[in-house]
Amino acid sequence: MSKNNETLLNEQIRFKEVRCLGDDGQQYGLISSSEALKIAQNEGMDLVLIAPNANPPVCKVMDYNKFRYQQEKKQKEAKKKQRQIEIKEIKLSVKIAANDISYKVKHAREFLQDDKHVQFRVFLKGREVSSPQAGVEVLERVWALVEDVGVMSKEPKVEGRYVNMTVIPKPKK
Repeated sequence: MSKNNETLLNEQIRFKEVRCLGDDGQQYGLISSSEALKIAQNEGMDLVLIAPNANPPVCKVMDYNKFRYQQEKKQKEAKKKQRQIEIKEIKLSVKIAANDISYKVKHAREFLQDDKHVQFRVFLKGREVSSPQAGVEVLERVWALVEDVGVMSKEPKVEGRYVNMTVIPKPKK
């Protein structure tokens, strides 16, 4: 795999000496790249560079389209196994009523139980920007209500006109 993640094929392989393998596992040993190309052409297959950084580089006589298909299949499998992290945002204000906090916390708890990350944001209006401590206090009140189901991954932090805090679900045992 060269710098642009392209696999070198057939005439593109120009090494003085390569270790050549057959599609069936047969080893041709150390031969020149032109000799390896002749073997591949005689079998009606492609010469593919599979280990360019090895000393000497390793080439394999194989059907390149089949090889590419299998590589794409592996990538799709790896992608299926990846887990997408979903972050839910809950907006609050400094002058939020207690019943509004409990309503929003109820939703946050549901999100955390569904394995979603929750970001709490307190918007600072007008003069509140000059004293963001009030926003931090709101987030501390919220944290007291969700700490049994979550772990604080980001402490309350002032970022511009917002005070943010991120809570992730507690790891399952």
